Amino acid sequence: MDARDRLIVALDVPSVKDAESMVTRLGNSASFYKIGYQLGLAGGLPFAAGLIAAGKHVFLDFKLHDIGNTITHGVASVANMGATFLTVHAYPQTMKAAVEGARGSKLKVLAVTVLTSYDNDDLAAAGYKLGVSELVARRAEQARDLGIDGLVCSPEEAANLRGIVGSKLALVTPGIRPAGSAAGDQKRIMTPAKAIAAGADYLVVGRPIVEAADPKAAADAIVAEITEAKNKGN
Repeated sequence: MDARDRLIVALDVPSVKDAESMVTRLGNSASFYKIGYQLGLAGGLPFAAGLIAAGKHVFLDFKLHDIGNTITHGVASVANMGATFLTVHAYPQTMKAAVEGARGSKLKVLAVTVLTSYDNDDLAAAGYKLGVSELVARRAEQARDLGIDGLVCSPEEAANLRGIVGSKLALVTPGIRPAGSAAGDQKRIMTPAKAIAAGADYLVVGRPIVEAADPKAAADAIVAEITEAKNKGN
């Protein structure tokens, strides 16, 4: 896989106009884009369809979680769009229904283990008895057994998860911060090179690119770091 295809730029911007501008500024420096709630609910789905038609890869980060029937049909609709990735929360019923909805398509379903803005205290406050690492591991095992295509995890868990799921499942890691970047609201972060070395397949990067003075240069620097890390690992 080309290093550029491992970088997923998070288009966490308020409007389609802003997203179009960012895609234009990035040019051929990016081939894979993530669209979440902010842009998706501001007219981002037709925009996503346009990206797909233009040959770009699209990751719809909607973190679906609902009754099984709703999930199955919702995922089938996303599959018909031609998106590459779609996220669901890593609850067994939800994952099972999502796998069924994507069956026979090219859509890859990713299960979100524990959000990268959460730490052990946040899980305890939400009523979980397990800490982050234990809950992530349990959900990874369930995702593997249910036929999920990949996991969304923090780079801190990537090495351990690779041991659980092997090479079959893709590991997609947000919480990527180049050296010197602000952490923002992320609590479990890592540099691009360290995330790749830990076993991540794809890196999701938002603010360090879209808020940079020169987004194209920021993206190119991350791709170069990915390339160097992969070369060292070979």
